[in-house]
Amino acid sequence: MENLKLDDFTKYKFLSGIRFSPDGKKTGFVLHQMDVEDNKYLSNIYVYKEDTKSYIKLTSLDEERSFVWKDDDTIIFPATRSKKDKDRKEKKEEFTSFYEISLLGGEANKAFEVPLNVRSFEFMDDDNLMVIGSFDLNRPKLDDLSKEEKEKALKKMEEDKDYEVLDEIPFWFNGAGFTNKKRSRLYIYNLKDEKLTPITDEFTDVASAKLNKDKTKIIIVASSFTDKMQLKSDLHLYDIKEGCLEKLSHEEVFNYAYADFLGDKIIFTGKDMKTYGINENPHFYIMDLDGRNVERLTNDDFDCGLWNSVGSDCRFGGSRSMVIDGEHLYFVTTEGYNSYINRIDKNGKIEKLTKDNGSIDGFDVKDGKISFIGLRGLRLQELYGLKDKEEIQLTDFNEWVIKEKKLSQPEHITFENDGVTIDGWIMKPVDFEEGKKYPAILDIHGGPKTVYGEVFYHEMQYWANIGYVVFFCNPRGSDGKGNEFADIRGKYGTVDYEDIMEFTNIVVEKYPFIDSENIGVTGGSYGGFMTNWIIGHTNRFKAAASQRSISNWISKFGTTDIGYFFVEDQQGATPWSDVEKLWFHSPMKYADKVTTPTLFIHSEEDYRCWLPEGIQMFTSLKYHGVDSRLVMFRGENHELSRSGKPKHRIRRLEEITNWFNKYLK
Repeated sequence: MENLKLDDFTKYKFLSGIRFSPDGKKTGFVLHQMDVEDNKYLSNIYVYKEDTKSYIKLTSLDEERSFVWKDDDTIIFPATRSKKDKDRKEKKEEFTSFYEISLLGGEANKAFEVPLNVRSFEFMDDDNLMVIGSFDLNRPKLDDLSKEEKEKALKKMEEDKDYEVLDEIPFWFNGAGFTNKKRSRLYIYNLKDEKLTPITDEFTDVASAKLNKDKTKIIIVASSFTDKMQLKSDLHLYDIKEGCLEKLSHEEVFNYAYADFLGDKIIFTGKDMKTYGINENPHFYIMDLDGRNVERLTNDDFDCGLWNSVGSDCRFGGSRSMVIDGEHLYFVTTEGYNSYINRIDKNGKIEKLTKDNGSIDGFDVKDGKISFIGLRGLRLQELYGLKDKEEIQLTDFNEWVIKEKKLSQPEHITFENDGVTIDGWIMKPVDFEEGKKYPAILDIHGGPKTVYGEVFYHEMQYWANIGYVVFFCNPRGSDGKGNEFADIRGKYGTVDYEDIMEFTNIVVEKYPFIDSENIGVTGGSYGGFMTNWIIGHTNRFKAAASQRSISNWISKFGTTDIGYFFVEDQQGATPWSDVEKLWFHSPMKYADKVTTPTLFIHSEEDYRCWLPEGIQMFTSLKYHGVDSRLVMFRGENHELSRSGKPKHRIRRLEEITNWFNKYLK
């Protein structure tokens, strides 16, 4: 066994986009891996065959990140392959080319194209597609122009790229750039006539659209706004034959998270946010197709997040977390520090289908048969089958990590603070020696409504491999323990800080091999906020690394993509209602108390925790004579540590590790 290296994560394989074939005998998925030399990710479609219990690589051009099944032996996927199409993309033409490939052999052939940048699509029949695509109100409609007019319009668009005109909020979004007057719009595209018919209007942003079983109706979750996006959303039903779009929802404020058809009813999830704000756990509801007879299926005892919030830095790409199959809706919950697959019927009966600990990163269901992508124990992502609630590992893409590398098993710790039970963990160095003292790193998760679990986390395993103790916990504000536990609105930096510091005290006392004079602290997003807060309230830590952080709730309110609603909800104030409260919860207020040498990691295009948040804290520390350093990554956003370019992810981990080595060793 050899030690895990800093850049070993560039050799890991990541799985996403899992989908059964129509007959349920094959499972398609996308496999991603890194190309460090070209500083990018390579993605290809794979298919697992049940009859041979083996998988095949279906595509090989390294750019296929999504697909749908056309039939049992044919897959359709979007791609830009020809030089002509690449040139058109360079000229900013909006279209998506789709290719067809057979599992029986042969090359992929271009099947059709849609005059949109397509986000998702589904076959309604052989001739029609349901499509969600990007729509820009400010972009001229090139299809209606002559060749000369089109060239003129494209030239003007090229000239206008130097300007951004903003007249709504949010005007940008993390990972998407400037989004002013841009929406995701629902269309029906006829392949024969090459006719694109918009279903929703130009100001409506479609989150999801689902077809009923006989492909006659579409249930749509969407929000509509012109000047300021609200937190509410709506349900709409589109009758395909009648060409009629009807709004089903009537609540003043309600946030719909998901909707689909379950038998002759509509099942949906959502919340009114009246009791616990935007982080409130949703409930299941069912109603008639005309929007009447709405019934809540889950009672107040059902109190968990309907998504996987178990953290890891070893994922890439996305997968579905809710699937209709037969008379059930299958879904993921986060409970404690694990996530599970469950199902619910139209009477509200819920059954938990997985029992093993870890993380469900995506799944599909066909006629009751389940396959999922999971993190299990210290294994990286693999494909699993589920039979009679027993899991069967189907692939071994990352098995070499378990077999060849030294890994540290997290040791679970529970403790009580203010009568509340907190989960935490400690990881010993892999070559641990009794009687020896070790430096330690406290790692704080983002969110705050996420959780740490016992799954593989590369940066923690790497630090354990180079002689650090690593410890981490789920303080109040975290997911997995219900609304009341997660609700720290107006309390940021108080009860959560107390939980983390009490955890630190317990760990240092319980494990005397920790060198209490050499402990570092790091975290990203909310964890970056908490790192900034900690260094302004204690000098206990010898060094800190604050990543994609928040330092000033007043500036965050007016500059970030979610700031104007997140700050008001989570801090209970705006700059006009109670500026002193926002300032009280801002780490920058306490920057003159900081003595801890601090590294700041920020991305230039992180609009969730924008660069000025790090710059303000960095400047404050420099002003007061504290050793500090800020490293800014161009071309990256809030997801740097999880899906940033390979070289940038290497540099990020090098910077943090070198900073801790400098001060803790």
